[in-house]
Amino acid sequence: RSIMPYGCFVEFMPGKEGLCHISKLSRKKIRKVEDVLKVGQMIPVKIIEIDEYERANLSYVDALESDGV
Repeated sequence: RSIMPYGCFVEFMPGKEGLCHISKLSRKKIRKVEDVLKVGQMIPVKIIEIDEYERANLSYVDALESDGV
């Protein structure tokens, strides 16, 4: 959906969106989200937390590891 300096917002279900923090995009340190992703790119994500405000925190690397990639 959108890229911010601290991560990206991903629509993981129709009408449901969550944040994938930059630290959850790669096991290696990356400088910019754009080094890994582009707006509109479809990626697998795993929901790692629903916080007290019902916001979804997502992880790209955990989704890849659970798929065996």
